[in-house]
Amino acid sequence: MGMDDKMENAKDENVGKAKAAAGEATGDEKMRAEGKNQETKGNLKSAGEKAKDAFKK
Repeated sequence: MGMDDKMENAKDENVGKAKAAAGEATGDEKMRAEGKNQETKGNLKSAGEKAKDAFKK
């Protein structure tokens, strides 16, 4: 796991936020939920990466 994984996690978070906001704005509950799930997935992966980095030190 390296920089590419961290960038992918950040992308998931940002795309998820945008999708959730678009769903909120349009009243599309399915899109909002998908966005929240994608954002959460990115957040969890980022947290896992940070934990791994902490143990490497």
